[in-house]
Amino acid sequence: MARLLGKIAKALAIVAIVLWSAFPVAYVLLNSFKLQRDIFEFPPPLLFKPTLTNYADLARTYPQFFTFMGNSLVISVCATLVSVGAAALAGYVYSRYRSRTLATSAFYLVAVRLLPPLVVTIPLFPWVNYFGLTDTRTILVVLYAAFWVPMNTLVMKEFIDRIPRALDEAAVIDGAGEASLFGRIILPLAAQGMVACAVFVFVFSWNEYLYAFIFAVENAKTTPLILSEIMDSVTGTNYGVLFAAATVQMLPILAIVLLLQRFLIAGLTAGAVKE
Repeated sequence: MARLLGKIAKALAIVAIVLWSAFPVAYVLLNSFKLQRDIFEFPPPLLFKPTLTNYADLARTYPQFFTFMGNSLVISVCATLVSVGAAALAGYVYSRYRSRTLATSAFYLVAVRLLPPLVVTIPLFPWVNYFGLTDTRTILVVLYAAFWVPMNTLVMKEFIDRIPRALDEAAVIDGAGEASLFGRIILPLAAQGMVACAVFVFVFSWNEYLYAFIFAVENAKTTPLILSEIMDSVTGTNYGVLFAAATVQMLPILAIVLLLQRFLIAGLTAGAVKE
């Protein structure tokens, strides 16, 4: 009986967590198909006639939304490639080499990652203006990639640590150089870690608001900025359009996370268990 009660309690806890996590997503998605007057109806009806009016109004009122969504895609992909590439190289060095300098730099990576983004942003602002990078995709790519390199480096180190050093020795005996060893042995075996790191960076870059708000004026705007403009409209917030825009912005990233969730979990638990 005690075991049965334990299983029931565990099942109820899982259901509660799923409902807690899924409710905001379902709320946004369902309300994107409702008319403005029906969104805040209480109690909310279980059945309603869906409409695509909000999506049509989004395309008509904010046509730049889809252009800036393209900005988000380019910035997120580039930041992901830069961050994962740098983290893979750094993770390999931290995994295969030992020195006091590397140990100190590892501590520095963790310390920098703990700094609030705003603390880093303020001193960066005059330099960004000086080099003419304001309102460019480049500055956002650099910032997003740099923000995740420390964490991804540690994740990649944990994955590479799991690769037996005997494989390195065998490759060296066969005549493989450092570059060949890294590219042909280490990277394929650490691919799961790279995918996990890529998901982290892409999700962050897709949804990030603070850096984009500070450094993007017009040309480099991303979709989170348009969502804030819809909320702050001088004519009042059209919640139907807001939910439609949030749904369009959310679905691609939600699909990516669901497809790659096992890699994401692997990245979150990297180093939690010593083998």
